[in-house]
Amino acid sequence: MEPIPLMTPYKMGNFDLSHRIVLAPMTRQRSYGFVPQPQAILYYSQRASKGGFMISEASGVSDTAHGYQDSPGIWNREQIEAWKPIVDAVHQKGALFFCQLWHTGRVSPYELQPNGQAPISCTDKKVPIQPEEAGPVVDFAPPHSLRTDEIPQVVNDFRLAARNAMEAGYDGIEIHGAHGYLVDQFLKDSTNDRTDQYGGSLENRCRFALEVTKAISDEIGPDRVGFRISPFSDYLDCFDSDPETLGLYMVQELNKLNILYCHAVEPRMGVVEGRNHIPHQLLPMRKAFNGTFIVVGGYDREEGNMAIKDGNADLITYGRPFLANPDLPKRFELNAPLNKYDRSTFYTSDPVVGYTDYPFLERSD
Repeated sequence: MEPIPLMTPYKMGNFDLSHRIVLAPMTRQRSYGFVPQPQAILYYSQRASKGGFMISEASGVSDTAHGYQDSPGIWNREQIEAWKPIVDAVHQKGALFFCQLWHTGRVSPYELQPNGQAPISCTDKKVPIQPEEAGPVVDFAPPHSLRTDEIPQVVNDFRLAARNAMEAGYDGIEIHGAHGYLVDQFLKDSTNDRTDQYGGSLENRCRFALEVTKAISDEIGPDRVGFRISPFSDYLDCFDSDPETLGLYMVQELNKLNILYCHAVEPRMGVVEGRNHIPHQLLPMRKAFNGTFIVVGGYDREEGNMAIKDGNADLITYGRPFLANPDLPKRFELNAPLNKYDRSTFYTSDPVVGYTDYPFLERSD
């Protein structure tokens, strides 16, 4: 029987993948004190498959990077050492593992910042309190708008974090440039109100993101670097007046840096006849980008197969379905029923419940 499109092999740069199903980077808040914990060994290895591709939950690049309690970091020695057995467990299953690097920017309360200081951003505008369905309810602090001379230090934090990720054994890194966090705050004109060379024009607003990408590419090689972007999103009150132009400009500039992949977030789904409707507004970016193009947002098995078959993407990322189904590639291959996810346990601190206790298919081997 001919394999379904999602289960066909793919060569991503120098990496050989056996299928097109990617584990999404999902914040899980089980890294107590910002240090990855042993329970993550089981969580990630459960979801690893031979020739599969996985992206870690977002990891902070510095002690100013965190916006949520118990999210992991990768800026110090203790964190690097804690990641090593987790990465090893994934590699033992034969999977490829990238570390997603983030800085939450203004999406942070005083209590998570060093010495209770203000979080940093491209702006001094505070994030409005978000609805509960957006995640844990947090009253974010008014940010400190970075001075022009402070920005190179933040770029360097990303570079050093990428070096640390490689020391921990990761195969590469993904820059979190999406969903209203620091890089996205610079990109979007709703948040970026700067008047220096990092604000105003589209080129200036993209400068910080591209400087981060170049610094990391110079450090570990562009063939190990991906960039996640969400031009159409409005998470955390961060949106753009011309998302099509923003997305297209960014992929054209990323082409110049020869990075491995672009990981693009679909616009919010509409529901048509009881199913998510994929609007395919990312197609101009897909056509313009030279490397591997990965899409995420609302895909199920059928839509993922169609996107691969039609050439709309090279790989499809799955979040909540992969969280609830650690053997998702096998279930998709067999067209087996899926476990339902429990939203109430997404962000609890329990080391097992809602984390490593989702059942596998019954196995005959």
